[in-house]
Amino acid sequence: MHKFIAMVGTNSDESTNRKLLQYMQSHYADQAEIELMEIKGLPIFNKPENHEIPAQAQAMADKIEQADGVIISTPEYDHSAPAALLNALEWLSFHIQPFVDKPVMIIGASYGALGTSRAQAHLRQVLDSPELRARIMPSSEFMLGHSLQAFDDQGNLTDQQKAMKLDGLFKDFQVFVEITKKLKNANATTYEEVREMDWEKL
Repeated sequence: MHKFIAMVGTNSDESTNRKLLQYMQSHYADQAEIELMEIKGLPIFNKPENHEIPAQAQAMADKIEQADGVIISTPEYDHSAPAALLNALEWLSFHIQPFVDKPVMIIGASYGALGTSRAQAHLRQVLDSPELRARIMPSSEFMLGHSLQAFDDQGNLTDQQKAMKLDGLFKDFQVFVEITKKLKNANATTYEEVREMDWEKL
């Protein structure tokens, strides 16, 4: 059984993105072990000269490294991913490399009708950056619009078509994880490139 980290892409106490990940955690309990990861509490990234990493960020990196894959659920603020999520990824790419060749599935929930398409596209760019080098599952957008009305009292998705789509994408992600395990021929070199990345020396 795969083990996944599900990153809540917001520091909000009340988030439908957290609800979406909790739904997945419960709904797919017989298919995978899913552990929610909060990004609340991280300090604002300031590129410390001593390269000291917050204990919370290091603990997050350790869990990501040990997981088979990561699921990130992002809101959309001003056509982009939230600053808190980008801040977490900055810490998780500062002299630590948990995302190198790590399979990632991106999903998102928003109060409006359009979902999180722009935020997801932006997040793909960030995760594909030289400092992160994640393996993002392609052609797999899951956007939950009108998310305040999307769950029943038990936390289940009320739209069966959306639920079926998520079922399919989650199965695809598990296949993607297995495929990614075979795409490791350049892993050692890639890891070293990321570890030695320093824009000031380029």
